[in-house]
Amino acid sequence: MNNKVQSISNAEWEVMRILWTLGNAKSKTIIDLLTKKNNWSESTIKTLITRLKNKKIIGVKKEGNKNFYYCLVDEDEAYKMSIMHLFKEICCMQYGSTLDYLINNIELSKNDIDGLIKTLEQKKAGAPDKVECKCLGGKSNEA
Repeated sequence: MNNKVQSISNAEWEVMRILWTLGNAKSKTIIDLLTKKNNWSESTIKTLITRLKNKKIIGVKKEGNKNFYYCLVDEDEAYKMSIMHLFKEICCMQYGSTLDYLINNIELSKNDIDGLIKTLEQKKAGAPDKVECKCLGGKSNEA
């Protein structure tokens, strides 16, 4: 699944979020929603659906003369894989400041914050005093 998730474009994520929210949808429903939200043309949206289908990220079920599209990739798993891919591109010494930036710039519920506090408290018990850079093959950047 990792390669599949990495190949999803920003525009394709829009289609995926609709399908995850609705469970399945006709192309007309997807087109109507994305036309309102992003002002995209019908042909653009159909192209996105076709690309996702060809990548085997969404499936299609025919009922009568209508096609219903659904996700073949689990939403939670896709988000986790996407985030881990992104973090592999960042120096591990920047993880903390990156997470701090995210926390300060996204909307979180009180429940989310409580969960993060609990996770961080557990993580802190075994955390090193300093994270060593691994960008040069696991060696510190100190020269």
